[in-house]
Amino acid sequence: MQHVREFHGLSAFTFPQFARPAELPDPAAVAWRFQCGPYVSDEHYQDCWERFVATVELEKVRAVVLGFPWYDFEGGAGERCLIEQSHRFTSLEAVFLGDVEDDEAMISTIGQSDLAPFLEAFPGLRELAVRGGEGLDFPVTGHKELRVLRVESGGLPPEAAAHIAAAELPALESLELWLGDDEYGGGATVEDLAPLFAGVGKPNLRHLGIQNSPIQDEIAAALASAPVVEQLISLSLSMGTLSDAGAEALLHGQPLTHLELLDLSHHFLSRDMMLRLWTTLEPAGVRVHLRGRNDEDAYLLEFGDGNGRYVAVAE
Repeated sequence: MQHVREFHGLSAFTFPQFARPAELPDPAAVAWRFQCGPYVSDEHYQDCWERFVATVELEKVRAVVLGFPWYDFEGGAGERCLIEQSHRFTSLEAVFLGDVEDDEAMISTIGQSDLAPFLEAFPGLRELAVRGGEGLDFPVTGHKELRVLRVESGGLPPEAAAHIAAAELPALESLELWLGDDEYGGGATVEDLAPLFAGVGKPNLRHLGIQNSPIQDEIAAALASAPVVEQLISLSLSMGTLSDAGAEALLHGQPLTHLELLDLSHHFLSRDMMLRLWTTLEPAGVRVHLRGRNDEDAYLLEFGDGNGRYVAVAE
């Protein structure tokens, strides 16, 4: 995992430890990124945030990216900072919670929290990205303006996945969920995602990513007949344990020729199956991404345990 360089179409600008107001960019022109600690500054995160609140015209800020140590081993600090100033963040459209890279913390240790109060405080939010799943939940009945939701996790709690699947998000256009490994807090099932697959509550969804899953074959089989697929222009089942069984289900299910993109990167497909996918879908105009082929026999030969398949991001 690496720090974002761009978010919500804006370049990420790290709020500096030493800067005069005249040296700072237009508040609406960048995604304001916050990070303290090693290699950046020894300033306490609360002091950094208080300087920002006192220096920048919050009413013009469109995007905020919160990193280390707002998100380290305990979730909620970032949301609380934002909620306390919600009356001033009147133009805020996008927030990234947990922009923490590998050198700072493993994704499985990035703490999150119940996001219902945060979403309630920002009814105009259009884009939300979350990295880390420890303690995460999404018990909201709906949000009228959210258009993009992305959850990057080595282990997404099943209840959070189920709540997102069931939420009424009428404006949502893009949804990506990294389900992750059971050993790191994952374990979401096809049943947890059933409302999403049925196309309930998300009429404008055009891109769906159910990624980084150890049950990628089961997910593929469910999506082969899922109503939600008809409304998509792109589908990602990347980063997981997809094998020939899951790909076979996709090829024998409902037509996928209306898609512009089918991303199956980081997979365990045979070369014959890869060829079948390309020759079946690409002539119809579907771009099929099959980067990152893995060999489960080679994995078993080296490590000698499990079924030879693994997700891209776990610990």
